Amino acid sequence: MGLAVVVLLLLLARLMVPGLPPKSLAARLTPVDAGLAAAGIAGLVLHCASMFFEPVVSSFPGSAAVISQINSMGPASVIWYIVPSLLLLAGLRRQNTAVLAVLAVALLTVGVTMYDGAALWIHLDAVFAAGVVTAAILFLLLVPPWRTRPESFRR
Repeated sequence: MGLAVVVLLLLLARLMVPGLPPKSLAARLTPVDAGLAAAGIAGLVLHCASMFFEPVVSSFPGSAAVISQINSMGPASVIWYIVPSLLLLAGLRRQNTAVLAVLAVALLTVGVTMYDGAALWIHLDAVFAAGVVTAAILFLLLVPPWRTRPESFRR
């Protein structure tokens, strides 16, 4: 719920603040970049949903094996986490290096807290932070493929 509110506020900021994204930090997203980032986000959502909302994910045909692999917390589960994380980073590769580093650290923190036995609240806080960082990059720093420059967002 809290993440949804933050994402909504970031979206509203993007729509209402004429200077977003700032020219010095704006990075254009190509269609390939958008596809990689979307695949990464979808994979991370699948991973999280398989762990916390198993009944929802199990309603999809053929999902039982994926859910089992993810919930086993073994090597297959790690791969199901690492691959989407790398896809997301690859999709955002044109972004400022410092911004990418912050996202990489946030994703790494989620992985460490998940697989190293941290308390659930610590892991969920890490997930929240990674979600906020990802949403902030998407809404505040990227120029979508159909726009050629940041100024085109001004109304």
